[in-house]
Amino acid sequence: MAEGKKDQPIVIKRIKKSGGSHGGAWKIAYADFITALMAFFLLMWLLGSTTKATLQGIANWFKNPERVSLMGGPGTGSSNSILNGGGSNLNKTVGQVQRGQDKQVIPSPQPPGAEAQEIDRRNLAHLQQELEAQIRENPALAAFRKQLLINITPEGLRIQVVDSAKRPMFPNGSTDLEPYARAIFEAIAPTLNTLPNRISITGHTDALQYLNGGRGYSNFNLSAGRANAVRQVMVQHGLAEAKILRVMGMGSAVLFDRQNPDSPLNRRVTIVVLSNAAADRIIKNQQAVMNVSAPSSANDALHSVAITGSS
Repeated sequence: MAEGKKDQPIVIKRIKKSGGSHGGAWKIAYADFITALMAFFLLMWLLGSTTKATLQGIANWFKNPERVSLMGGPGTGSSNSILNGGGSNLNKTVGQVQRGQDKQVIPSPQPPGAEAQEIDRRNLAHLQQELEAQIRENPALAAFRKQLLINITPEGLRIQVVDSAKRPMFPNGSTDLEPYARAIFEAIAPTLNTLPNRISITGHTDALQYLNGGRGYSNFNLSAGRANAVRQVMVQHGLAEAKILRVMGMGSAVLFDRQNPDSPLNRRVTIVVLSNAAADRIIKNQQAVMNVSAPSSANDALHSVAITGSS
């Protein structure tokens, strides 16, 4: 038997172990590292974009979660909680403003209507910017830029279209607009209709008088007719009729160039987009005049007519 065992061949097995430095286990570790890194940056982003009051509320939740469940809201710093947290002053209704934010500057008390006047002023300033942009972008208006004067006054936004020696808006002594002048008022009419503010249109002339010395048709008639011509054109091209509060002719009473009464600059049409306060003053003044001069009753009116007829 011993000899039989010696005759058996010796078998050597070589076992190859997989893995090692050339395996795929490192990929799992690397993926775990990238996931943790992404979670870390996500946490940093959340912490950076969260208010200090909310962070304090989260910290308080871990310290005392029962308080949050009793108070309601996502955290003790929440302004939506039934019992507002996040502030030392219990009279404040917004909790988050009380913690972690700068103190707000309390504006000084303003008189009634001051806020409405400020909004009105901003609207008029915005309208001025729109008109100036429209003039720059519209070639038909840009050619007459020097004849268009726009500024803010105590009454509102004033738009003055003045004459030029080479380009008058109207023929001499006429109320018919020249085609290029008509194009100006046609273009700005829809823009003026964007605000609900009332509008005043005033005509002006130079100091040259008619031969009749003003006893017949005068500069007052001419300036009023030109203002009304502008009103008609603007209403025909988008301006609401109800927005126009008054149309006046001032003749040469208010000169633009006082040093040169005969200057073409004095021949102009002034459009004022009235502030709400200015429009109210005009209406109240007219109502006051009507109340003073109007009869108090129908009997008084009949009595005044009888007296007038007997004189």
